Formats: sequence, structure tokens, C-alpha cells
Amino acid sequence: MNDQTVICAIATAPGMGAIAVIRLSGKGCIEICDRVFVSPSGKKLTDVRPNTIHFGKLNDGKELIDEVLISVFHAPHSFTGEDSIEISCHGSVYIQQRILQLLISSGARLAAPGEFTQRAFLNGKMDLSQAEAVADLIASSSAAAHSMALSQMRGGFSDELMKLRMELLHITSLLELELDFSEEDVEFADRSELRGIAVGIDTLISRLCASFSLGNVIKNGIPVAIVGNTNVGKSTLLNALLKEDRAIVSDIEGTTRDVIEDTINLQGITFRFIDTAGIRHTDDRVENMGIERTFSKIEQARVVLFLIDATKDTEQFLPYYTQVKEHLGPDARLLILLNKTDQTDSADIILSQITSLSSGEKILPIAAKTGYNINHLVDELVSTININALHSGDVIVSNARHYEALSHAHLAIERVITGLDSHLSGEFISQDIRECLHYLGEITGQITTDEVLGNIFKNFCIGK
Repeated sequence: MNDQTVICAIATAPGMGAIAVIRLSGKGCIEICDRVFVSPSGKKLTDVRPNTIHFGKLNDGKELIDEVLISVFHAPHSFTGEDSIEISCHGSVYIQQRILQLLISSGARLAAPGEFTQRAFLNGKMDLSQAEAVADLIASSSAAAHSMALSQMRGGFSDELMKLRMELLHITSLLELELDFSEEDVEFADRSELRGIAVGIDTLISRLCASFSLGNVIKNGIPVAIVGNTNVGKSTLLNALLKEDRAIVSDIEGTTRDVIEDTINLQGITFRFIDTAGIRHTDDRVENMGIERTFSKIEQARVVLFLIDATKDTEQFLPYYTQVKEHLGPDARLLILLNKTDQTDSADIILSQITSLSSGEKILPIAAKTGYNINHLVDELVSTININALHSGDVIVSNARHYEALSHAHLAIERVITGLDSHLSGEFISQDIRECLHYLGEITGQITTDEVLGNIFKNFCIGK
């Protein structure tokens, strides 16, 4: 399964920069570098101590390619667990490509996406969930996503799964020991004690499954739909939150006919703001298509900002409010914003009327054009996410593959509890325990296939 050939790739971002890093891994990579590397002292990389850096030149025959620094790592003390080399060169795209060509002609081959991390997994440097967290760490665009990925990469999730596996193995070993002495009618396991252990496992797996809704939005950004009647200031609010003129602002009703999306990092959390077409009755076919998309975005949003114009009466509030509520997702939060409060003296009256008509949602007076209360709005948005779970060290599941496996494991452990309650034979209960172990093993890679590994690592960047 593990290819022993020497692989190489550019590990830094594509394009020109001050420096670039080219990585090699595999038995023989140090010898390959020695064929093209010339040290001022004449020393060979095969003779130097591991975990050291060396200055010299890379030559293609008699042609100087670049002056470089080479870091040398010996197996098993490297990222991949193999002999590894990292070449720091100047960031010219031409130089990077020439060095790659030089290494390939000297016996290396170009690495596939994620192949360095795949080798780290195959060589036992990390389990599969940690390997996947490496990709999440690279892709993290907020403090929350970074914290979550870093915790998983360091083994927080793996440790939880290891505890579960040990408890499951304890149960099944006692049950299977009974089967060996079934003719003597000996009971090695106290069924009530085993049930208590199984319930504890079930509780932990349920908590991990429940954390996926939080982990998924932290990883991919929290979708926030900005909705309301036409011309209430939705696009102005989006621009105020983004602090740039992203959406067209106009006094003409129905200007926004399609959804406009953009992301912003607020207090370490990524939010995906969606400016939608205004909700109103119209005969315009194109505008109606935009309104239908508005309802679709409401259903997908985790937070819905429903804007009301404080300069107008509340006659149209209830029908539009009802429509928004009908399309609201089960876990979504609705926040009512009373906009343009700087343009009227009746804001308090309108606020009171809306409060009496609504169902207890938070109502926040704002002025999107001047920025009044926008900071308060940001605090309300951030409060919708349980950041304490990140800081408390709780394991949060963010990977759909992990969630699917945990869901199957949850069903299996529930069958174990039912079997213990029904006094089923230990043979049948052990089968469900083995199934639970199987799904937990799929997460960490103790049970896997080439196809699964291929699907996971193909989404990595080349060089990682």
C-alpha cells in the first residue's frame, strides 16, 4: 500500500515570492539531493546530522540554478516518517520549476495531492482523522476554524475515540469469554455494569454527533440571510457589515433581483452574508424568481436578519413576518432589525408595535446607513455560536465522513443497550459491539480501503 519511491513537490503557495520551499520524501531522497547539491565545504548531505540546515548551491551539470538552504530529516523523525528534505530557494517561478525538473531527472517523481500527509498516515505518524485535520488547518480562514482543526490534528478527537474503543473492547471481551464457558453457565460480566458502560458510550457518541451542526458551520462559515421588503436597506446593511460597497444601493424598488453573497470574519468566526431580493407582490417574472431564491436561502440560513423600515407603518409587517417564519429552518435564529431609526421620530412606537406582533424574537434598532448599533448587531451574531465549546476543549466534529460513521456507531451501541435490556445472548450483543468498533475504526483509519484513502487525499493541495 505504501509507495517507497522518492516524491517531490513545491510546498509553498503557487506563484512568485521572496522564497519557496520544495519538499522531498522517501528512501533515497538525501542521495538524490547530493547529486545536485554543492556545499562550500564539500560535505555531503548523507554525512550530516539530522535536523540540521545547510547552505550551498544547486547545479544542473555546470550550470548554477540557485543558492539554497537544505533542511535534512531522518526517518522516523520527520513529518512523513521517512527520510525527508526541504529546499528553501528564491521564489522565482522559473527557479522553482528548474529545481523540480532537476530533482525528477535525478530520480524523484512529482507527488500526488496529499501524498506527503498520506505517507505520514501510512507510516503511523498520525491517524486518519488527524490527517484530515491537516487539510482543515490549511483551509482554515478564521480563529474558530483554526482552533477546531488544531485540536483535531493534535489528537483531541482521536483520544476520545480511543477511550470509546477501549470500553467497547472491555465489554466484548467479557461477553465472548462467557461464550467460551457457555456449557458451565458461568457469567463473567455483570449485565447492569455493562449496560452502564454502554450508556456512557452512547452518551458520548450522541454528544459528538450533536456537535457536528456547530463544527460544520464553523468550518464552512455561518450562513446569514438578510431579508425583508423592498427598499428597507438590506443592501446598505450588507455593505455596512462588509465595510465596502459590495451590493448596489438604490431608491428604486426591486434593485436586488438575485442573491449576493460575501464572507467576513467577525471576532474570529467566518460569516457568509446573503443579501436577498426584497419580498413583495410583483408581476415581474425575473424579480419573482429572485424572491423564490430568497425563501430558499431562508431555509438554508442559520441566522436570518429580518429588516423593517422604521419610517413606514407596520401594516405590511405581519404577512412578510409570517412568510419568513414559514421558511425558517428548525435550528435557525430569527433576528428582527428595525432599520432607518435615524430618519424618524416614531421609532419607539414602531418598535412597540412590532414587539406586540412578533413571537418574542430579539428586536434591534439600527441605522445601516450611519452605522448606528452595527457593533451591537455583530455581538448578537457572534452570540448565536457556542464559542465556549471551542475554548473549553470539547471535541467538535466538523467532517461529514466522521459524522456519518458516528451515526452508524450510535445505532449499533443503541442495539447493544437494547440487547442487554432484553437479555440477549452475548454472541448477538458482541456482533453489535464489533459493528460499533468497525465504524469508529473507519474514522481513525484502523479500518480503511485504498478507495477511501484516495477520496480523502485527492482534495489536499500538492506538496502537503
